[in-house]
Formats: sequence, C-alpha cells, structure tokens
Amino acid sequence: MRVLILLCSLLLPLTPAHAIPEGPEYPSPEWFARDLANVARTADGPAEQATNPDFMRAWQQQSTANFVDWTLRNGSDPSWLLGMNMNTPVTPLCTTWGLQCAGDPYRYPAAPGPDGAPFYENEAEVVPVVFYDEDCARLSGRVWAPREGGNGLPAVVIENGSIQAPEPLYWWAAQLLVRNGYVVLTFDPRGQGRSDQQTPQGEQGSNANSAVFWEGLVNAIDFFRSTPGKPYPHNLSCAETHPTEVTEFNPHHARIDSKRLGLVGHSLGATGVSVVQGYGAEGAAPWPGLLDDDNPVDVIVAWDGLSTPSAEGGGLASVVPRVPAMGQSSEYFFTPLPALSPPDPESHKAAYQGWVDAGLPVYQFTIQGSTHFEWSLLPTFPASSWCADSSSGACEGGWGLPMAEHYTLAWLDRWLKQPGEAGYDTADARLLADADWQERYSFYRRSARHFPTRNGDVQQCADIRAGCDTASGERREWGLTRGGSVDIWLLLVLLFAVPGRARPLRM
Repeated sequence: MRVLILLCSLLLPLTPAHAIPEGPEYPSPEWFARDLANVARTADGPAEQATNPDFMRAWQQQSTANFVDWTLRNGSDPSWLLGMNMNTPVTPLCTTWGLQCAGDPYRYPAAPGPDGAPFYENEAEVVPVVFYDEDCARLSGRVWAPREGGNGLPAVVIENGSIQAPEPLYWWAAQLLVRNGYVVLTFDPRGQGRSDQQTPQGEQGSNANSAVFWEGLVNAIDFFRSTPGKPYPHNLSCAETHPTEVTEFNPHHARIDSKRLGLVGHSLGATGVSVVQGYGAEGAAPWPGLLDDDNPVDVIVAWDGLSTPSAEGGGLASVVPRVPAMGQSSEYFFTPLPALSPPDPESHKAAYQGWVDAGLPVYQFTIQGSTHFEWSLLPTFPASSWCADSSSGACEGGWGLPMAEHYTLAWLDRWLKQPGEAGYDTADARLLADADWQERYSFYRRSARHFPTRNGDVQQCADIRAGCDTASGERREWGLTRGGSVDIWLLLVLLFAVPGRARPLRM
C-alpha cells in the first residue's frame, strides 16, 4: 500500500514554479511603472477617507466621544492617572482612543449603522472587563459573545500590535468572529491603550518590554478561561493594588468550549501568538498558565507576521511550532517606497518552512500593495482601501482587509469548528478559493500553503498566485497535539491507509 501511494504521488503534476517574478522584465519602464502603481495602492485608504465627509465627520465625533469617556473613567477612579502606573493623557500612547487611535468610527455602539448600535443590541453581548496581569498592571478589555447560538462555542483571543494600536482597531475582527459563532476576548496589553503603562514596581509594557506580548497573553488566556469555580488568579494575588473594581472571571465563561481555543495577533501581537502557541512543545518552555495543566491553544493566525522558529535569545522567547498556523504579511511594512530591484520572492516564507519542517499545517500569504496597517484600521495611515463605501453607515469594500477577513475566518473555522456548526463544511473550500483572491496576492513574494483538508488530501502549493493543483495526492502524518485540531477521518487514514507510518496522536 505504501509503495502504491508513493508511485501515485510521483505521477501527479508538480506545482508550477513560475509566475513570481512575473510581469514585465526588470529593468524596464514597464516594470517600474507597475511598481509605482503598486506603491500607490497604499494611499488608497487615506485618500478615500479624506474625500468622504461622512467618514470624516463620524471619525471626529467618535474621537471626541472617546476622549470624554476616558475623562469620565478617570474622574470616577482617579487611580487610573499618574501615581505608580505612570498613566497620563499621552501614556500609554492612544490611551484616550482619540484621533487616529479611534479607528473605524462605525464599529462603536453609538454608531447607527449595521456595525454600530444594531450589532451591539441584536447580535452581540459585549462586556467590558478589567483584570491584573501577573505583575499587577491593570489590563482593560472586552469579552464578546453572540446573543444566539447557545453554549459550547469556540473561543479566540485577539492581541493588539504595539504602540499606536489600541483595542478598537481590531474590533473588525471581533465582530467578524462573533457573527460566525465565536466568543472573543480583545484587550490592551500593558503599555497600550487603556491599560496601565507600567506595573507598581516600574516594569514597563509595550515595546519597552516586548515580553508583555507573550507573558501578558498567557495572563489574558487565563482570564478568558476563568470561571466562578476557578476565578482568575492574578486578581487575587494583586488584590488591593488599586481601588479599581476588577472582573473576577470571564463573564461569558459558560458560552465557551474549553477544548477549542484560537489566538490571533498583529505585529508584536503576532510575535506573542507565535511564542505562546509553542509552550509545552519539545524544546520549548512548559505551559506557564495557571488554570490549565497543558497549553490549550489549538490554532493561530499571525497578522504581519508569523515568527520563524527560533531558540530563546536576544530578549525573545523561543518559537517552536506546535499547532496549525497562518501567516499574513504586508509588502511595504511601515513606509511604502518604490523598489530599486525585484525583492526576493521567497523572503516571506521562512516561518512557513519552519512549520512545514515540523510537520504542521501552515498557510502563508502576502497581500499585494499592502502595508503594516492593513490589520489595524488607523485613519490617515498608509494602507490599501478599507472603507470604499460608507453609504450604509458602515465601512464596506476595500482591498486588503476583505482578504484578511476571508482567510482569518476560514483558517479558524478549519481547525476550531465542529460538524453541524456554521463554517465547518465550507472551511476547506474557502481556503482554496484561489480564483476569488488571486489578483490580490503579491506578485513579488510567493504565497504558499501546506495543510490537509477534512477528507485527508494534502493541499501543498509553493506559489498560490501561479496556480495550484486541487490536491497533491499525498497522505502524511501531521504533528497535531489536541483533539480540536484533527479530524476523525484523517486519523483513520493515518492509522489504516498507511500501515506502519502512523504514530499515536495526543487527543
């Protein structure tokens, strides 16, 4: 049987290896013209905002409302200002959620459009929370749950990027997930947004101490998994540090299936989810959380981007692949500039290759004409279109954001949804819907995937934009370690279709 499978796989056509670099020859006027058009796409977002008076009005009004709300919070609890936490009107940056830090103004409860008041009144139950991290800094966040759908739902924690990236910039993802049957936690890490700038002992947050993006993420996971019978432990160890009333346990704890947890992070938050998913793997530190004996994470999505596997060093924790991972990358990061020569087409696939080498499912793509701000909706910041039409009272259309939404949800559905739940039956098809998104894949850097569909077929493609076979025909072992990350059908294939190769999976 093994010989037959090997022979069949050798007869399959190979994945095309052309198309990137593609288009005009370099150097030529046509090549440089195409490059300039690609760079120009990063100005589409700011341009559409500046020319839309309705957006500008809503944005300025929400910015003002956020400043008033911040002021009222400080008035009712003055411990949020100055003192040992070093909070001021400008620290942490974006603490007021004002100006650009307001993000998409149509995502707030006061907005009249479909992502505003109707969402909060009819679709979601959103509860503000405050809890201490392990060093007694207060973290501000929200727990989101669908109003309908019952209990036993999959859960996702979303972690911000660093510095000018407060919680509201990622509410697009929280709303997307709630509408598709997830319970979600969003929060500001230490040194970000409306959380404390530092601990009572003077330990910093954000980029001054990037460890908060994995240590604090573990704390957030503990809070998310806390219950009345297992209250969040750091609230107890940090009791009376501040007069602030903290949230003892996840207010939506009863809605969650504790066996299904995903992480999504942006920028340094992407580093955080890359580190945290690996705790407990061979060569990594043991799971440091206090409410679970083992790492509860089943899948991750890293927005710009997935970290390359590495050993601990240079102030960073080790990154050890352990669960299925999706990396989404930008072409121009912070500053869009014309290219002087063709970029290395494989330059965004180091982390991808690390997951492949570890025998784990992985998907990596780069959005054409994109910046680091495709995932954090900062008005006026360079990004492709993300509010092409606001006539409905919500931002609709766009370029990079719809692609990020599509693949983020499909990847989480692939590894977290169960039979009978919305998204379970269609997850594979959405991940393979190349024709719908092919023109938005980078023509400079190759995007790739290597994962099993629910029927066990391996989808292996080194250059998605060039075109892919529907399946490689390969059946292989996958280093999946939790029950929520493996299908029974695939398990049977491994145990019986390829005798002698299967090894036990920890369920």
